[in-house]
Amino acid sequence: MKILTIEDLKSVRSASARRLALREQSDTMAGGQCCGTATGTARMQILICGGTGCKASSSQLIGGKIKEILSEKGIDDRVDVITTGCFGFCEKGPVVKIIPDNTFYTQVTPEDAADIVNDHIISGKRVERLLYVDPKTGQSVSDSKHMDFYRKQMRVALRNCGFIDPENIEEYIARDGYAALAESLMHRSPEDVIEAVKRSGLRGRGGGGFPTGVKWGFARKSVSDVKYVVCNADEGDPGAFMDRSIMEGDPHSIVEAMAICGYSIGSSKGLVYIRAEYPLAIHRLRTAISQAREYGLLGENILGSGFSFDIEIRYGAGAFVCGEETALIHSMEGKRGEPTMKPPFPAESGYLGKPTNVNNVETFANIPVILTKGPEWFASIGTEKSKGTKVFALAGKINNVGLIEVPMGTTLREVIYEIGGGIKGGRKFKAVQTGGPSGGCLTEKHLDIPIDFDNLLAEGSMMGSGGMIVMDEDDCMVSVARFYLDFTVEESCGKCTPCRIGNKRLLETLNRITDGKGSEEDLKTLSTLGKVIKDTALCGLGQTSPNPVLSTLNHFYDEYLEHVRDRRCRAKQCKALLTYMIDPSLCIGCHLCAKNCPADAIIGDVRKPHVINYDKCIRCGMCMARCRFKAISVS
Repeated sequence: MKILTIEDLKSVRSASARRLALREQSDTMAGGQCCGTATGTARMQILICGGTGCKASSSQLIGGKIKEILSEKGIDDRVDVITTGCFGFCEKGPVVKIIPDNTFYTQVTPEDAADIVNDHIISGKRVERLLYVDPKTGQSVSDSKHMDFYRKQMRVALRNCGFIDPENIEEYIARDGYAALAESLMHRSPEDVIEAVKRSGLRGRGGGGFPTGVKWGFARKSVSDVKYVVCNADEGDPGAFMDRSIMEGDPHSIVEAMAICGYSIGSSKGLVYIRAEYPLAIHRLRTAISQAREYGLLGENILGSGFSFDIEIRYGAGAFVCGEETALIHSMEGKRGEPTMKPPFPAESGYLGKPTNVNNVETFANIPVILTKGPEWFASIGTEKSKGTKVFALAGKINNVGLIEVPMGTTLREVIYEIGGGIKGGRKFKAVQTGGPSGGCLTEKHLDIPIDFDNLLAEGSMMGSGGMIVMDEDDCMVSVARFYLDFTVEESCGKCTPCRIGNKRLLETLNRITDGKGSEEDLKTLSTLGKVIKDTALCGLGQTSPNPVLSTLNHFYDEYLEHVRDRRCRAKQCKALLTYMIDPSLCIGCHLCAKNCPADAIIGDVRKPHVINYDKCIRCGMCMARCRFKAISVS
């Protein structure tokens, strides 16, 4: 075991910084011509995205193939191949970045490895076909700094993702890793650390937005022989992957922050509650914890300070309700994942009845940089009541799907049309759902609203943990509301009546409407019942579950009316409201539609126009998909 002192830590940082110097320098370069070859004197590095998304597209095979070819060419001693965390640009993954010239290759396959080595690494020529092409100009872009996707981003919580090897503690140390912990243990009292977090203005990034420093202060004041620090890594929103990517790309930031929190509140025990569906995040977190112990940064007498702290991992089964802190605590105790009334709050009585501080992954990821750069630096970013940056998982009908981090106060328009590159296929923007199943749908009139906790709440949505799903004109807002409500009904723990029964009734009403059996009275029911559930449910899941319904009712009431009055779905998503028609002037009687109809609903003689038997039609759309003459339409 390598027990580090402060001087040892400084030595490791100095030695490791030389390894990262090439990356640090290239990150500030303008991105011009290739900067030499591996056959010259300059050492080169190849960074390969090792996040879950890119690994699913064989990024590990790309790395293996590049190493194999480098070895065959006899230059593997002059080129480092490094697996990093997520670069964020998931739409264009797998991503490979060449250092020192900062060339950013997109949609790389294992078959491209030979060209990258032979053309770029050996000959110093970029592989033009792998460069990102700006859709606005049609020009190839070699440097990520010149891409709209990155231009307005500010990476704080994601500062190390895509930059360091997440399984190498020394690379983390080289980026000022564990400096905040060392500084806190040696030169700050627990109260000083808490005060700094308060001054930063950091609010919880898990959805509630409660001031982090205030929360730590409550846990500090609680008197107990044992206290716990819990990291909530139970990320359950559909389409959300913020916390997973941080754990995969920068796990040591979570370890360090939890230790700092432990020192601040007087705890020696840390627990990470993570869903078992995150195998890569679990592996990298376990590796980080093991390395931190080996280096004396976890365990007994950390850095000779007398402070002891260690971390264990607990696994969740993927229950969405366990993102609520009291339900999470019960799950860790081996009980049903159900919330309880507060007070008492976990800061008073949490895990095993002891004072417990719960923060989510992104919240913790901000702590080390706040303490190294100063709370005033962090507070200078963002808006008056929402400081710092926010990580979003940008998904849906958007050109640039990916993981982004922007300063609070950035507008939805900037996120969707500049960073996100606009709507796929040139379609018209319709809505964006922020906050996952707990949030609401915002429309075109909200695009210029600065994104922060209070602005989103005022418009009937919420920040949530950071899911952001974009929808276009082909999306039915009634079906969208039904989708999210179906999710929360499935994930409800069933403990309280408003959530267990109220949401079930809401879902039944939405099903009637989308099945063409609804009435205008049902719209009143949705509004009244939704508001009652918000006011009476036990926990955050139930209290926010009607948000998708209420927000779509508010902003898209005309669509609801079309469903109940006209029995029509303008987006053509509700099958029960669709009518397929055969144009006799275009139908040549080829019989192909009839052969492929699973319900035998199409009749007609060969070479004569066919007709649809609507009593049998199941509205599957197979007939229209198979028709070669565009004789079938839907309304």
